[in-house]
This record gives sequence, structure tokens and C-alpha cells, in this order.
Amino acid sequence: MGIPHHFLGYWGYGVQQELEALLTSVVENLAPKRENSKPLPIWNVVYIEIDGNSRRQQNQDLHAEHLKSRSPLAPLKKGGTLKAPFLRGLGDLFCVSSKNQIAAISASGLFSSPDAWVSLQENNCLILGREPFGKMPLYWTQQGQIIWFASQLQLLLPILQQSEVSIPGLYGYSCFSYVPTPLTPINQVFAVTAGTELVWQSDRQSGKLQTPEYKKIHSWREAPEQLTDEATAITELQTLLKDSIERQIADLKDEPVGVFLSGGLDSSVVAALLVQAGVKVRAYTLDFGNAGIPEYLYAEQVAEFLKIPLIKVAVSPTSIENALIPTVQALDLPFGDGVCVPLYLLSERASQETQVIFNGEGGDQLFAGWTNKPLIAAGVYQAENPAGQETFIQQYLRTFHRLGGYESQVYQPEVYAQIQNLHPEDWLLAALDRNECPSLLHRLRRASLMLKGAQNIHPRATALGFAHRLWVRSPFCDLPLAEWTFRLSGELCLQGACEKYILKRAVENWLPPEIVWRQKRGMGVPLTSWCLNDFWHQLGIWLNPERLRAHNHFYPHIAAQIVEGKLGAAIQGRRIGETLWLLIMWQLWRSHVLNEKQTKQSWDHPFWLNRWLWRNYKRWQD
Repeated sequence: MGIPHHFLGYWGYGVQQELEALLTSVVENLAPKRENSKPLPIWNVVYIEIDGNSRRQQNQDLHAEHLKSRSPLAPLKKGGTLKAPFLRGLGDLFCVSSKNQIAAISASGLFSSPDAWVSLQENNCLILGREPFGKMPLYWTQQGQIIWFASQLQLLLPILQQSEVSIPGLYGYSCFSYVPTPLTPINQVFAVTAGTELVWQSDRQSGKLQTPEYKKIHSWREAPEQLTDEATAITELQTLLKDSIERQIADLKDEPVGVFLSGGLDSSVVAALLVQAGVKVRAYTLDFGNAGIPEYLYAEQVAEFLKIPLIKVAVSPTSIENALIPTVQALDLPFGDGVCVPLYLLSERASQETQVIFNGEGGDQLFAGWTNKPLIAAGVYQAENPAGQETFIQQYLRTFHRLGGYESQVYQPEVYAQIQNLHPEDWLLAALDRNECPSLLHRLRRASLMLKGAQNIHPRATALGFAHRLWVRSPFCDLPLAEWTFRLSGELCLQGACEKYILKRAVENWLPPEIVWRQKRGMGVPLTSWCLNDFWHQLGIWLNPERLRAHNHFYPHIAAQIVEGKLGAAIQGRRIGETLWLLIMWQLWRSHVLNEKQTKQSWDHPFWLNRWLWRNYKRWQD
């Protein structure tokens, strides 16, 4: 099965020796960080192992005749002959099965359909593509007449003459807790959007690359005829779920697999399907102790019902703090959700016993999970009251519960001036396209797949799994299953107050009824409790005013404003912890991924005091 890899490569017009030297230097500098990994150059694409082990076989020529004719392009001057040993054969491990495909990567380890790929066409063009669920990222930058591409942002940083923070990327992150594609947090580096290909044509006469063509290869689209018969829908859905699992276990022998089991419906369905398929399953769940909502009790109930072992992973402030920087480095991009570090710990524990982990990610997006009800109400209200103060798309933006709307209080004047012409609603328009999905529920599902799923949930799940050499498999990210859900009538998805109605009906005999029919709750990560208690002093380091002042982005005393409840009326209770965490993850990303030099710290903040002293001082002041 092998282990997860990343790749880095280039294509275009340039001096071969200089490009190869730069590629080699990047990989050599990475080696200490990757436990002496052994890079393998293949057609000027380097695959970098995560643990340094490699399996080798005899050298062989790879579609040499096809590539000889392309010698004017710098990456192809070798004529296609592999000059170094390579891992398990390209066609076997990296899905270079097509004569045109020079690099590919898969989150699941199933390379029959890769999640991101790089191809060359006969008419002098380069293609970078991604599948629609967004399980693997793919980045690129243009340096002169060379396109550099990589499956990890960090691999491209040494290629740039200078790594500068992208202000649009920063603004997008502060609105959504992820950086919206095609932006990245770095100027001049871009991400391929899920479900698209970017195509570059080259002109041999001039030696110039043309502007890339954006090509949509898949779009979530409402079916013209909607399925309304409940019995038919149940039967078809059960078959689709089982088929999805069969495809994802096809390569497994007798080795055990893991499943992340929260006790919610989606992960419980995946666990049940694996057991039904005869797979040896071990379940892993998070235990936040007394600080969070005890979800593990539901996971215990499911594990007992399915007769599978359950491993509880204790999550404490100490374990979170110890894993915080490794999580930031593993994520590669900044992700501001509080669940990231707990999921890192869960992946770390699972990797001790398995190489393949299953999750229930994607179920909310496919079956109209819990966030859709208030949005539907908002959509109906907006239709009846078109002169309302907020548009529907603005209301959708507010569901992210981040810093959108607080710009003047958040950013220093220089950044605030730069974002005046940026409108975060623009990053939502394509996802909420009425032409693709006329009905409101399908439009919301489409948006959830394209935004929260493809740009946040799935890429971070893969990154955290890869950090621990885990293949990550998400049975709900199955194209036949997902496309079928766009045939469902709204009443089968959301019936009264019951969300995911048809999924619950389809699996009600597979799980305990109290699991199937209980109301959905999000993962109870106690961020506010941690930040205002256990991490109180650390806030003065992570969000130190002097460092924020030097970065010239956020106002220096934004952390104190948040804990005092002065930033905004909506940032209270759990939103305090979520907002602080968003800023913490950004600052740590700058330090430990972008590797910016740290300035000296200042003491002009309340976090060096004991919190009770500070609270009493504030009361005295008031």
C-alpha cells in the first residue's frame, strides 16, 4: 500500500541545469524536517516520502518516445528516461497510468482515481487538476516562464524570491477560518480550485507561456427530475452506501482499519458499513473530560452495538498545547477551527495501530445537515421581504461566525485600506449559483460541498492524516452517491425539524435508534474555557501586542478586546474562544510555516496577570 507522499515539480521554458539545481536544493533543505526522507526525481517531479523509507525496483524508460519530441520544454530535455531508482513503479504508486500524467496524489491511497494530478498534453500544454471534493490540495506559482507546482504549500516557499503574506488571503481567512481558493496566504502562490483543471499553453516560437485557462470538470448540479418516493430512495441509498464502502476497501487484505467515531450519525454509519462488509475495525473517539460536551458516551454506545473496540483519546489543555505547533506545521495552510488539534491527536493515536483511517466527513454536506435550517428560514424571509437590511448571501456569510463585519476594529489602517475593494460575498457567489441549483436546499448543499467541505473539512483531514502516515478515506466523498443526492426532493432531505431524514430512514436498522434520531450537535471543543483559563498566560505570547504591531495586520490589543467582550456583541460565550483560536492559528502559522522572525515581546497586555486579579482590576476600573 505504501505510505503518503507529496510532490514538487516544474514545467516551462528555462535553463535546465539551473532549474534542476533549485529543485535539488529545495529537497535537500527539506530532508532534516522529513526524517531524512529520500527524494526521487522523476521527470523533474520529486516525490518526497513522509517517513524516509522507500521500496525500489529496476529503472525503466517511461513513455520516452512521447516526450522526446517536447525537448524545447525545460522539464523534458531528458527525453523521458529515468536516471534514478523510483518507488514501486510510477503506474503502481502514483497513478501515472496515462502516458500524459506525470504526477498524481491520492488521500486514500487508492490511485485508480487520484485526487490531484499533473498532466502534459501533446500540444505543448500543462494541466493541473483536482477532483470535486477537495481531498488533496494542489498549488502553483509562475516564476518567469516556469510553472512550479506542488501538493504542499511549504514546498513552494523556497522557490519564491520572497514569501509575503497575501492580504486577500488573510482577509478571506479571517472571514471563513480557511483561505478561499484560488487564493493562498502567500502572494504569487495560488491553489487549484476543487473540481477544476488549469491549462497552460506554451508558444515554442516566443518561449512564452499563455495565461492559464480555467476549465470546470465537475459541477454540483440539481437534477431536473426529483425523486420523491421514500421507499425507492431508501433502497437506492442503501445500495449506494454499500457500493461506496466496497470501492474503498477493495485493496484491503486482513489488516485492521480505524474509524474516527464521534457517536454522531455520519461516523456511526461508516463504522456500521465497515462491520457489515467484514472489515476488522477499531474505533477512535475524543474525550474532553469535564470541560467539553461528553460525545464519547454516544461513541461507546455505537461501538458496543457494533461489537468493535473503542479507544478513547484524552484531550487536555496540556496535550493541546504540546500538539499545537506540530498541528500547525502538519496543516500547511492556516485553518482556524478548534477541532484541528484534537483531530491531530486522534490521528496520532490511530497511526499506532493502522495505516488506513475512515471518517464520516461529508455527510452533512450531502444530506442537508443542521446548518441548513436557519439558512432556509432566512431565504424564505428574504424572498418575502426583499427590502430587508441583509441579503441572503450576507446572511450565509454570517454562518461562518468569524471576523467578517468587524474589519474596522480588527485591521490596522494600512491593511484596512487594502481590503476596501474586497467583498467576501464574492467568494461565495459561484457556490450559491441559482443556475446550477434553482431550489434553495440543493443550492445550500452545493455551497456546503464547495466551501466548507472542499476548502476546509476535507483538505485539513487529509493533511492531519498524512502527518501520521495515514491514508484517509471518506466514504461519503463518493461521486455516484453525491450526484444521486441532487436527485432528492427537499422533503426527503429535511422533513419538518428533522435534518438528514432520508439517511436516517436508510440506516435506522443498522444502528441504535437513539443514535440515528438524536439531534445533531457539533463537536464540543471547549476553546473559550481553555483560552480564559488554561491558556490565559499563553495568550500574551501567542497574540503578543508587540508582535501584532510589527506584523502590521491586526490591531495589537485585539486579544484583550475580545476577552473583554468589546470587539462585538456577537463575540460572546463560545465565540470568544473560536475568535481567539482563529488568530492564534494564524500567528503560529506565520511563525512555524512561513518561518518569520519573531520580534521581542511586550508586556502591555493583561495576560501576564492572574486572570482573577485582572477581573478584579477591571471591576474596580468600571
